[in-house]
Amino acid sequence: MSIRYIGSFLALLLLTATLADAQPLDAHGHIAAGRAAYAQGAFDRAIESWTLAADTAERAGDRAAQIQALVYVGEGQAALGRYGQAAAALDRALKLADASPDRSNVPWILSRLGNVLIATGPADAAETTLRRALQMAREGGDAPLTIAVLNDLGNFLTIHRKSAEAVAAYQESVTLAARAGDAGQAMRGRVNLARAQRLAGDARGARQSLDTVLASAEALPPSRDASLLLISVGVGYRELRAGGRDAGNELLLRAGRSLSRAKDVAEQIGDRRTSSYATGYLGALYEDSGRYPEALQLTREAMFDAQQAQAPESLYRWQWQVARVHRKMGAIDDALTAYRAAVQQVAAVRPELTVRYDAATTSFRESVGPLFFELVDLLLRRAADQSDPRALLVEARDIVESFKVAELRDYFRDDCVDIALSRITPLDVVSPTAAVVYPIVLPDRVEMLVTLPAGLRRFVVPVSEARLTREVTQFRQLLERRTTRQFLRPSRQLYDWLMRPLEAELSAAKIDTLVFVPDGPLRTIPMAALHDGQRFLIAKYTLAITPSLKLTDPRPLDRKRLRILAVGVTEAVQGFAPLPEVEHEIANVREVFGGTTLLNEQFSVARLDEELKQGAYTILHVASHGEFGGEVDKTFLLAFDGKVTMDRLDRLIGALKYRDEPLELLTLSACDTAEGDDRAALGLAGVAVKAGARSAVATLWSVNDEASAGLIADFYRELKDPTMSRGVALQRAQLNVLSDPRYEHPGFWSPFLLINNWL
Repeated sequence: MSIRYIGSFLALLLLTATLADAQPLDAHGHIAAGRAAYAQGAFDRAIESWTLAADTAERAGDRAAQIQALVYVGEGQAALGRYGQAAAALDRALKLADASPDRSNVPWILSRLGNVLIATGPADAAETTLRRALQMAREGGDAPLTIAVLNDLGNFLTIHRKSAEAVAAYQESVTLAARAGDAGQAMRGRVNLARAQRLAGDARGARQSLDTVLASAEALPPSRDASLLLISVGVGYRELRAGGRDAGNELLLRAGRSLSRAKDVAEQIGDRRTSSYATGYLGALYEDSGRYPEALQLTREAMFDAQQAQAPESLYRWQWQVARVHRKMGAIDDALTAYRAAVQQVAAVRPELTVRYDAATTSFRESVGPLFFELVDLLLRRAADQSDPRALLVEARDIVESFKVAELRDYFRDDCVDIALSRITPLDVVSPTAAVVYPIVLPDRVEMLVTLPAGLRRFVVPVSEARLTREVTQFRQLLERRTTRQFLRPSRQLYDWLMRPLEAELSAAKIDTLVFVPDGPLRTIPMAALHDGQRFLIAKYTLAITPSLKLTDPRPLDRKRLRILAVGVTEAVQGFAPLPEVEHEIANVREVFGGTTLLNEQFSVARLDEELKQGAYTILHVASHGEFGGEVDKTFLLAFDGKVTMDRLDRLIGALKYRDEPLELLTLSACDTAEGDDRAALGLAGVAVKAGARSAVATLWSVNDEASAGLIADFYRELKDPTMSRGVALQRAQLNVLSDPRYEHPGFWSPFLLINNWL
């Protein structure tokens, strides 16, 4: 069974091939019971039977049955979106198979593990695992496995927008399946081929592929596989229709025909889980056509089936669909109720959502974000009509907060966020002179929720998300060109949108510190470089950012126990350019705080691990290349002998998280985030959370010169003053660089961000 078909949560259900298709299991009561339950969509019951089968086989010394049962457990867990548990079961099966005299199961297990890695990453590991499985299948002459893995590899390539390569993989899979007489696999391959063809711009080819499958699928005898195949065909027609014209509503009619047949089949065999999907997608067709009463009725049926089947991974989708339909019908109160229920349901199925969803979306924000922001949009519109909107404003902010926490959890793919939440008191007003600026970027406007000592205030900026993104992108590009002052135009425009409306309120409240919780594209730029026409924002306020109000722990720095570990690389290693100013930077840090320093060969991963375990350090300063990518597996800091990934950093600093006093400050002075990649900037903003540090200083782009070394030295000199907060220390260091005519361009000083605790 393929864990990962292309197509939202249908991905959890559509099948490529089962292990049993290629290698029948011995008759074993628990395994047979599990397979029967799985065929009915009762995944949890199936997993219980297979787990019992694995335990029984282990006690009996039946290695082959144990391996088979573990693979089934992995498949069942993955079908429910429990990818961590799926990977654990498959890893265990793989170890047993590798150690067995008969290693014939190894390529099959690799193919299943590859599908799990498609969902969880790292992407490189997923592709490597699938290609290894494919090579072994080809070498072993295993045609069924070759067909299945080619299809899975096509799924991977489609998700990563390599449509031409995906088309080739699917076409080979379909050809081999047809040659082998495997009609079912050929049809499943063609459905996926249609998706890849559509994404590659070949709408005609996609239509032909779907038509070919529909003609055969309708004649299949009733089964779960048949229903799922018909659902995938119906969804394929709907997606094709959304991408262009549908003369005479032919695509709509074919989609409806396919989904109606899928619904009939699922009901006939008593599979409520599959019936939920068929009925829900059929309701979506009626929503597309503006037939809202029918859409509402069908979607409610889908919700009921999902509840009966205990399928929370689909329930939230239909609650969301009900909310949209109510809103389109003008029933705002009913829409709000449904939206709130859907958001609560997402929290219940978070592990299932922490995956790469389909070929049309590449991040948690793209796939699930619209649900949260549609609710926020409705709440804020309702707030505009209230005499006392505070409760609605707070609820809207809390909804965005829950999304931001989930998004960061999705980025790091672990429990670091939950650990931080368990230690931190939510931030609201902690200082009479600090204001929290909370921009919410919506499709047609930007809402600014500002927490002032007097309460929460709302400001509406009538600029679309598309225009804001264009302006932000240009601003970021021009900031990095330090030989031109063209950045001033977008800098002033962004100031007029984001800061000008707040000026009077901030001035009246005598605010001197702004804590931004940036959203979307705003995460990719430094607010310090916004310009009011006379001076930069950094000249007016102390600034800090945080990825979430719930993840900030503002406490003053305890200077009595400061102990610093400063590490860096000056030489060209592992293909990265030398950083000659790092030696000067490290020397400045040592001059101010003393402590321990590791430079070049001394800064190895093992030595860093040793120092962090033995030394009670409160500040870790890393002066080396660092890259933050859109995926956590593409994010790392460079040691002399290797890359310190975020997971490795977590292990190195992990022990510090559980001390009574965690790491106070993590400084990363040569980081770089991809221009315009707000997900990479999300990772940068969350690095303090990942490292278990109260605050971090990091750069949006690398500034490898005297300006950077001087700014860092000034920051630490200011920080040594017991009356100085972290925020003011960085502000003064940036202003010192700004006052030097050689470095007044914000490209030199503005990329330095203070993340989380500014006190």
